[in-house]
Amino acid sequence: MKPFGLKEALSRIDEIPDSGAKRTAFLKALSLVAHENCRGKIHTLPSVARIEPEWLGVWYTPGVSAVSTAIRGDRSKSFTLTSRGSTVAVVTDSTRVLGDGDCTPPGGMGVMEGKALLMSWLGGLNAVPLCVDTRDAGGASDPAKLVDFVLAASPSFGAVNLEDISQPNCYTVLEELKRRCGIPVWHDDAQGTACVILAGLMNALELAGKRLEGVRIVFLGAGASCSASARLLIASGVEPGQIVLNDSKGCLSRSRGDYMGEGFSWHRELCGITNSEQFQTFGDSVRGADVLIAASAPGLVEREHVRSMAEKAIVFACANPVPEIYPEAALEAGAVVVATGRSDLPNQVNNCLGFPGILKGVLLSGAASISDGMAIAAARAIARAGRSGDFSPGNIMPGVDEPGVHAAVAAAVAGQAVAEGLAPSLADPQDVFRRAIEDIGLVRRSHEALLEAGLLGDLSDGEVMRVFQKVMGKG
Repeated sequence: MKPFGLKEALSRIDEIPDSGAKRTAFLKALSLVAHENCRGKIHTLPSVARIEPEWLGVWYTPGVSAVSTAIRGDRSKSFTLTSRGSTVAVVTDSTRVLGDGDCTPPGGMGVMEGKALLMSWLGGLNAVPLCVDTRDAGGASDPAKLVDFVLAASPSFGAVNLEDISQPNCYTVLEELKRRCGIPVWHDDAQGTACVILAGLMNALELAGKRLEGVRIVFLGAGASCSASARLLIASGVEPGQIVLNDSKGCLSRSRGDYMGEGFSWHRELCGITNSEQFQTFGDSVRGADVLIAASAPGLVEREHVRSMAEKAIVFACANPVPEIYPEAALEAGAVVVATGRSDLPNQVNNCLGFPGILKGVLLSGAASISDGMAIAAARAIARAGRSGDFSPGNIMPGVDEPGVHAAVAAAVAGQAVAEGLAPSLADPQDVFRRAIEDIGLVRRSHEALLEAGLLGDLSDGEVMRVFQKVMGKG
């Protein structure tokens, strides 16, 4: 839906009958005004107490020469003598921005800034958004250019978070950087979404009285998030033949020659090991299935699809901002648990529950890379956190703003990294948890101090907040 201007949104909000569409229209309008008012979402601040002129000789020349030569003698010191060890590069070519497609190189900046904001607020990390122009002379995005850029920039960062890269380039870039980059590389659209979907599915199955190893799972969509989720579910114990992926042409199977080309190594593998019954259409594949995980486009799942599923069916409709089917419709059709990717609907299955803690654990433990085992450990930590408090079909996930959740994820990831030999054995998960809590608390206290001092842009005037509370169902 095209965003209104804020004044138009405030005046017309009652004309929109559907609550989901109403929230979407209002939030898009408010987002444009809020971003312009704040001129972005992040900025850097000094982290040292003394900056008077006589101390500049410590932070800059001549004293800082000792830092440069120390790192020259031992490159690992760059992680402790500078902010590199707590800083993530958030990198995109802006070719697949959320549900909006190719937004041109600078078009991804709003999302990358948002990612950096969440890394700071939820994980106590520093993050730098980087939108890279990788177009060739014909205007096509060249994955080799993105790989070269990240490799060249990697000495400034402790880890890399890839984001919003179209397929098949996203797979090529990830695999190449995992092979060649000297620091951990994480593709959040793929690996991050897969981790949180696994966590949500663990809890949904617990409520449905089913086991991960015995269910049939159908994916609607075969992009980065669905293909990565299928791979992680298989690594977690799901029988590959019990998984079926669907794209716009039908079900992935051994007969799908269009996935045999360069750049689709994940899909080639999945075509060969999934869909043991060789279903051809989405409708056939979803009939009798226990789980439907959709990451495709709005409205593609009908009530009849859900009715045809097994008893106590689970539906994750993750398209943003409008899901494939709204929760109320899926529940009416017989689903027992429904999740979406939206924060304003129950059971948000969103990668913001994963990446802040995962990357925090990676950096604090000194892990050399990020394995499937570490992602599974993170999913289990998220699932455990979701089972505390009001664990019910309408509340399967923990709150994203709970610092303890992200610290617990960081500790679980660090522990798994040590167990797999990917991090020094001296990395203690308890120390990682404590440090994560401290770092997240420091960010929160700093923000509170700036807010109290009136140094942050704010749009909390009466009319905006009145409508905001009304639209979000809190007033």
